[in-house]
Amino acid sequence: MAAQSASVQRHREYETIYILRPAVTKESSEGISSRLADVVSREGGTLTRIENWGLRRLAYPVAKQKRGVYVYLKYIGKGGLVSEVERNLRLLDDVLKYQTVKTDDEVAHEGIVVAPEDVKFEHVEVPEGDAQEDSRARELGLEERQDRDEHPPRRDPYADDADGFGDDEGGDNAAEDDE
Repeated sequence: MAAQSASVQRHREYETIYILRPAVTKESSEGISSRLADVVSREGGTLTRIENWGLRRLAYPVAKQKRGVYVYLKYIGKGGLVSEVERNLRLLDDVLKYQTVKTDDEVAHEGIVVAPEDVKFEHVEVPEGDAQEDSRARELGLEERQDRDEHPPRRDPYADDADGFGDDEGGDNAAEDDE
């Protein structure tokens, strides 16, 4: 029985999200996705989904970039597949970051049916207005925003205080005066 379970190879389900440089060309992004699809199939895996999430703001600058194009991959394969996918992502100059997560331990690899539109990569064009970066002075709040109607001006918390404690009209004694 132990010999039989050792011969059965376990397939797992993985999700990889990688971030491309914001100025990536259509040819380059499609080349990267087709290269990863080839790696998955060459390693005996199955690509089940690929999505381009478009240009998004990064939580922190990565390689001096504040924005990046997020791409989501979902695939099924053996353990060595992840290391090969990540090795290929590491070699590509247009890839800023990547992360892989195992989502399921045991998946029936034979019963998977993938729709062709789920694995077709679609390049998302970046509008010119979104590519504009905020200046350092605007990030620090030293310059005025152009969209003042959407963001009310900040209130100085100490402007109205007589005693400097932030409460209304005269501090703790105000409630006692009313009684």
